Amino acid sequence: MKPFTTLLFSLLLFSSTVQSEAAPNIITVFIDDMGYTDLSTFGGKVAKTENIDRLAAEGIKFTNFYVNSPICSPSRTALTTGQYPQRWRITSYLAKRSLNKERGVAQWLDPKAPVLARELQKNGYATGHFGKWHMGGQRDVGEAPLITEYGFDKSLTNFEGLGPRVIAWKDAYDGKKPKLHDLGSNTLGRGPIFKEDRSVITAAFVKGALEFIDDAQKEEKPFFVNLWPDDVHGPWFPPEVLRDETDGTKRALYYAVLDAMDQQLAPLFQRIERDEKLRNNTLILICSDNGHEDGAGRSDPLRGAKTWLYEGGIRSPLIVWGPGVISPDAAGTVNEQSIFSAIDVNRSLYALTETPLPGKATLDGEDVTETLLGKSAEGRKAPIFFRRPPDRPGFGHGLQEDNPDLAVRDGKWKFLINYDKSDPQLYNLDKDISESKNLVEKHPEVSDRLQKAIFEWNKNLPKDAGDPDFR
Repeated sequence: MKPFTTLLFSLLLFSSTVQSEAAPNIITVFIDDMGYTDLSTFGGKVAKTENIDRLAAEGIKFTNFYVNSPICSPSRTALTTGQYPQRWRITSYLAKRSLNKERGVAQWLDPKAPVLARELQKNGYATGHFGKWHMGGQRDVGEAPLITEYGFDKSLTNFEGLGPRVIAWKDAYDGKKPKLHDLGSNTLGRGPIFKEDRSVITAAFVKGALEFIDDAQKEEKPFFVNLWPDDVHGPWFPPEVLRDETDGTKRALYYAVLDAMDQQLAPLFQRIERDEKLRNNTLILICSDNGHEDGAGRSDPLRGAKTWLYEGGIRSPLIVWGPGVISPDAAGTVNEQSIFSAIDVNRSLYALTETPLPGKATLDGEDVTETLLGKSAEGRKAPIFFRRPPDRPGFGHGLQEDNPDLAVRDGKWKFLINYDKSDPQLYNLDKDISESKNLVEKHPEVSDRLQKAIFEWNKNLPKDAGDPDFR
């Protein structure tokens, strides 16, 4: 080979190697039904979440982060697609076929939806989903697409998805025969089923993720991993040693499960931390899919809980860790300023990984990459809109009051209202995070502007059974 040709070949090889190494690995840890202040690093005083806390101490904590629904399936759809879940008629948890139809909810996420994993896969990433899915393939809905049909190379889920899955035994260590928690998944086929004690389900997902990461490294591919434990969602069955330390109440069992989940996530975190190459080129994002279940976790001082459009239902703790990816100056900091949501995280991961946006789809998220990496404090520019689940009108689930139908966060302002325009509420969250002082009469111009914006947003989306005009 001639000297110039040899040099050119070497430069091309070096360029290819640098580009491959520069593509950051991404891990999203989407915790199920965890309250805003349940992690000890976010003020929790019951469970010691030392492994998650360690990442928070080296990363960035965001206190003004939102998920795009106060309940699981639509929240997961938003993070997956980068679009408001109402676009895809997923506005509450997916259940059995008849109930989905009754509520005006889709049976599963349309495969035509833009999916980050699919685009990353096209861009050379190894893509894996390990944990709860809940965007199709549950109860009696057995013909939903497999998770791998959305752009994942491998998957391992629980009873609310199809393909390989882990079904849990509920063992209370009381001498009684454990019962299987499957809600019909055992009868659906569409993949091998493994059975594990509910107390170690997260460990099973972590094991699958670690094997997947090992394979990706052997193939010299960057990886994208969803690690979505179905802890700390009920039913709560912590390991025996932790259960013995509780008084058996709902709240005590919840925090024992949170403790166990943190311990079971440790091998995944340690695998990344102790491998210099991974540590310097991996971004881990940790948050909750919605607020706590009433009577289990806590979101003090926020008002509301899971399924509610008040802050306790939609504001989530967010931790972003990545020593070689985030700004060194941002390590160990708390960002209380930047307001953004899960759809913005989705959009930002396209930019961070230099992945082309999906073809004809228009994402609702904005690029806040610089903020996620601690290089900026810019938040989302457009308002963040919310619609309550159609089956959660209020006066139940622990709170005996109306659950507003629609809500919007715009800067310091939070506005809520019903479809019939009754009970408008306006709060200045900079001064009133607990949403206790309704300022509608003091700031009519703000209320009018946000009311117009929220109804304009909602009119262009498919209706569900919560809307009086639903047919």
